[in-house]
Amino acid sequence: MRVLIFITVLFSSAVMAQTKSQLIPVASSSKQVWNGVTTTSDGRIFVCFPRLEGEKGMSIGEVIKNGSIIPYPSKNWNSWVKGEVTTHKFIRTNSLRIGPDGDLWVMDTGAPKLGEQALPGGAKIVVISVKNNQVIRTIPLDGVMKPNSFMDDLRVYGSHIYITDAGEPGLVILDKQTGKGRRVMENHWSTTDSKALLAEGKVIRLKNGRELRVNADQLEISPDGKYFYFQPVSGPLARVEMAYLNDTKLSEAQLASHVTKYYNSPTTGGTAMDTDGNIYLSDVDHLRIIKIKPNGTSEAIMQDKRLLWADALWIDDKGFLWIPAGQINRLAAFQNGKSQVKFPVCIYKVQIHARAFKS
Repeated sequence: MRVLIFITVLFSSAVMAQTKSQLIPVASSSKQVWNGVTTTSDGRIFVCFPRLEGEKGMSIGEVIKNGSIIPYPSKNWNSWVKGEVTTHKFIRTNSLRIGPDGDLWVMDTGAPKLGEQALPGGAKIVVISVKNNQVIRTIPLDGVMKPNSFMDDLRVYGSHIYITDAGEPGLVILDKQTGKGRRVMENHWSTTDSKALLAEGKVIRLKNGRELRVNADQLEISPDGKYFYFQPVSGPLARVEMAYLNDTKLSEAQLASHVTKYYNSPTTGGTAMDTDGNIYLSDVDHLRIIKIKPNGTSEAIMQDKRLLWADALWIDDKGFLWIPAGQINRLAAFQNGKSQVKFPVCIYKVQIHARAFKS
């Protein structure tokens, strides 16, 4: 037994040493924590600041060449204050990504801080042309929301936009052209967080001592458009065929019968999908990145003590996996009112030799 433990420790140390040299720091923030990063084919870098505690600061930023971060697409879009109109400014963003059309897609939760309801007109998808740095469309989400909805993340595929609701467990499917949508998989096991969230070996709790619960969060679509993957933060990762998900004639029970458990994932910060159908998933409890292959098998491809709450992952056009380490679990909201975040927070990238799949 002692020999086995010794070998395990040596192996773990070797992995840590190896991945330290692989991780490349690409950006840092000394004032705000982030939870997302996305890049364009010509190398522009955009980041998301979730401002969970309602703190002041920008919501969406661009990292410019000297390392500074500027409000994007403008200072005005990042300047909302209580009492102002909610439709043409960011209230509190939660995710962003360059879509298949090359535009920047941003999810605005519309809620001023964690635990509060979205303001009327506040929850919306904002589409920004990175060519002219202008907002070209906003898609209001009031029509598909419930009182405690938290519009979390999105993917764009074909003629639809797919959204996870982390507040009122369920999925939202929007018609990309009209913006009208419907809710599915409401309060199903696959969208409902029923387990404790673990990060750095500790259960995440709110200031009142209650365990944090985050329902449907991560979602991915297979490159061939056959499967839709989704999960609450605590897992497990579920799968359903897109043909069933998009079939408006199916009842909730009929749709649910086609959902299967795909992978027993740990507490997850974020995911990414490559063109070979591999899913990359961040294990925020063990500070590692897991690669899940199309056949359901998995392997830990890296582990590093710097991966403190690795959130929404991104694969660029050069085969790098981008990892925003936001230390979300160390915020005051989850640490009895006293922040344990150690600034600066960083974004890293590591070469995984994968091809990017954008949805």
